[in-house]
Amino acid sequence: NLLIRENVMRSAVYQYLTEFEPFVIFSSDHILALIISFLIVIYLPIYSKKYLTEKQQNMLGIILGFAIMSNYIIWVSLELIAGTFEIKQHLPFHLCRFANLTIPLVMLNRNYRLYEVLYFWGFSGVLQAAISPDAPATFPHFYFIRFWIGHSGLMLALVYATVVYGMRPTWKSFWRSFAALNLFFLIAIPVNLILDANYFWICGKPPVPTLLDYMGPWPWYILVGEFVALGHFVLAYSPFYFMKKRIITQ
Repeated sequence: NLLIRENVMRSAVYQYLTEFEPFVIFSSDHILALIISFLIVIYLPIYSKKYLTEKQQNMLGIILGFAIMSNYIIWVSLELIAGTFEIKQHLPFHLCRFANLTIPLVMLNRNYRLYEVLYFWGFSGVLQAAISPDAPATFPHFYFIRFWIGHSGLMLALVYATVVYGMRPTWKSFWRSFAALNLFFLIAIPVNLILDANYFWICGKPPVPTLLDYMGPWPWYILVGEFVALGHFVLAYSPFYFMKKRIITQ
């Protein structure tokens, strides 16, 4: 009976993960998810800063961090149950997955070195992901929810750490994050070669339309991506640059 129940559960989860309505870019679900994400990312940190006690702020931050981490763990667990887990597809060798697993260290321990790296990674990767999501399924499928929690949730956590915890990136953070980005890239190369995988989209572009489609063929889009990442980093740091400049002039 136990074996039968396990097979029934595996079959049900497999069917759920393989049968869904495909995601359509700039559909009503996409636009609504963008609007809701934007409102939560802006409002929740401001509300927490103004109206919550320090203890409540810390608790909410911890909940956010572990919710984002759990989002990735639940996804992998479902793939394992369904028998669809593949070592060449589901490991945390994409930036956002790695960030999802490590963000609790920022929210729980206020790890500044990790914050300054994830701040630029988050705003660079999430910006691109929001415009051209690689979510395979539309709402209300778990794949859709997982994507937006993993990306918008990460941005929310980083904004929360910035607004509520008072953490700030610097120009040194800019270059540390860029160096860490390239280190992650170098680590992903042998992983891809050993596993015959395509983590970090090093060996080929994603199967869905993304910004990489406008950066030329392989391997040139990787080089162009370096400059695009720098541009995203500059954009992410610009509010702090102008705030510092304004303070100095005053």
